[in-house]
Amino acid sequence: MIQLRQIFLCVILSLVSGTLLAQDKLKELNEVDGPYIFYAEKGVDVLRVGDNGISRNNFSNKDTTFWVSSSDKKYQFDISLHSVARPQWDYKLPGGMLIVSDPHGDMEAFVSILRSQKVIDNDYKWIFGKKHLIVIGDVFDRGKDVLPIFWLIYKLENEAMKAGGMVHFILGNHEEMVLRNNVKYTQDKYKNLAQYMGVRYCDLWKENSVLGHWLLTRNTIERIGDNLFVHAGLSEEFASDNWSIPQLNDTVSAYIRMTKEERKVSANADFLFGSNGPLWYRGMVKTDNKYNPISDSEVRRILDMYNVRRIYVGHTIFKDVSSFFNGSVIGVNVDNRKNMEAGRSRGVLVKKGKQYIVYDDARKQVLLK
Repeated sequence: MIQLRQIFLCVILSLVSGTLLAQDKLKELNEVDGPYIFYAEKGVDVLRVGDNGISRNNFSNKDTTFWVSSSDKKYQFDISLHSVARPQWDYKLPGGMLIVSDPHGDMEAFVSILRSQKVIDNDYKWIFGKKHLIVIGDVFDRGKDVLPIFWLIYKLENEAMKAGGMVHFILGNHEEMVLRNNVKYTQDKYKNLAQYMGVRYCDLWKENSVLGHWLLTRNTIERIGDNLFVHAGLSEEFASDNWSIPQLNDTVSAYIRMTKEERKVSANADFLFGSNGPLWYRGMVKTDNKYNPISDSEVRRILDMYNVRRIYVGHTIFKDVSSFFNGSVIGVNVDNRKNMEAGRSRGVLVKKGKQYIVYDDARKQVLLK
């Protein structure tokens, strides 16, 4: 924590006296970004990019409210910090669930489906009661509003718990990519900020940051009632190793910030982050040989192993929400932007024991068979 703070302070002090950098030196940082909040010896340090450049301030009171905005300033809300711990992995079936996947920094599309399904109101407040929201990974990359989406999920998590509901964020492959500093799909606005500050982008998400710490406590697999949730899928090789879900969740968190080479010291970690592991495996929804497709009998074995009826996955994009193996595997990931604009499916709503494909038009629901 001290090392990262020293990096920030040295860079800032070498450029300007004070905490505000000149606008003309930040032409490549002309979009709103932040807040990046870091735990400090006294309170928290807050880094953000605004119209007048980069600012860094310390707030001694952790109960301070912080303003969050999308890149275009269209979506704005306040967040306050709350205590964070690893959630349990096993839950009873709630009265309702909304399941979505792969927001990829698209704030407009993410907010649209949450509002249409009455998860949040116009002020971004939780109104889903005792129901559950499940986001099956991949907030990072592609879009310009990664940070606001993470903050919204973080905010709703606390509000949902107070209302008797729950927000579940399942880790995806883009979380593990960014946390080991693979920024191949990361927007320039984020890479430019890190470069300007003289750090790696992943350093803005280290354990001493609020959201970095929060991400380290997220699960890779969870079970809710008779439903299993995992970002990409579960392979035959995975099933053969008889993984317990708590063991898997702990192992992923322990190695998620390491490089591929560093993970090879552990055969378990090397497998979990590989092409047949739960963050990357596509063979539950793809039949090409290169994906090492799973058989019907192996799907049944996995269902029996974890005592569930179906598995929800994201990761692989389909034109619409799709089902496989007679409804035992549900692929939720769609091109959220295109589907929002075209009026196509966006997620799954579970209520009264039935599953419905849902849309940005709240009046439209289709029974998932």
